[in-house]
Amino acid sequence: MLSPKKVSRLLLSLCLLLVAFTSAKAQSEKPKFHVIAFYTGRNDLAHISFLHEANKWFPKMAKKYNFAYDSTSNWGNMNAAFLSHYQAVIFLDSRPEDPAARAAFQTYMENGGGWIGFHFSAFALTPSEVPANWDWYHNVFLGSGQYVSNTWHPMPAILRVEDPHHPVTKGLPTLWKTQPNEWYRWEKDLRTNPDITILLSIDSTSFPLGTGPKQSEIWHSGYYPVVWTNKNYKMVYMNMGHNDMDYDHHTNKELSHTLDNVEEAKLVINSLFWVAIGKKTAK
Repeated sequence: MLSPKKVSRLLLSLCLLLVAFTSAKAQSEKPKFHVIAFYTGRNDLAHISFLHEANKWFPKMAKKYNFAYDSTSNWGNMNAAFLSHYQAVIFLDSRPEDPAARAAFQTYMENGGGWIGFHFSAFALTPSEVPANWDWYHNVFLGSGQYVSNTWHPMPAILRVEDPHHPVTKGLPTLWKTQPNEWYRWEKDLRTNPDITILLSIDSTSFPLGTGPKQSEIWHSGYYPVVWTNKNYKMVYMNMGHNDMDYDHHTNKELSHTLDNVEEAKLVINSLFWVAIGKKTAK
């Protein structure tokens, strides 16, 4: 039979073990990084469909992969104090318009922050409701310049991995098929920009891409980057993020979801982990 003194020591040891276990468990559950997604939710039902999809999907991935995900439609939060809490920023469907917010985002990226932009976040066209009035973002950071044209109707494409050694493309097959999407063509040829690394492009087996009715909305040939990064920043732009909607019959029913695709989902997770906690790739 243990003496009261030995019982006390045993209880103390058990308490210390419990405290240590609880502390270790808490440490292991601490999020690997924090990400904030910005969105507007005003332009095009297909873009709104995607942002709603993303705002349901990312919290599930946060739980699965142990990161913290927040989202906001308040672009006024694009300031140094707010961004200091996050290792990565996502633009789900648009870009900031306020000069102060733009300056804060540029500083955040130049100081090592991470960024993922989807589809419409790179759009700019003068004249339009989204004019090309942010030189650093469209011409330096993204390198793509203005939007030129797009395919229609939304269709899947076969993508080709252009850089199999980049962390973003790790584990992706050389060729794979996407969900339906509206694909963009850009003003500038990204292949001529030494700061840009094209990660994925549309493979020629995708052509013809689009069904019209306008002939300009059907691509029969050409080179079209879809996912790329700028070597000076931890950033990834991906042209996906436009779900297929039943516009023709005026039901506006969702006909596809971008992140239902295994490869697209892997691409997004790879990108998020790289921009949040990875190292910039060498020039």
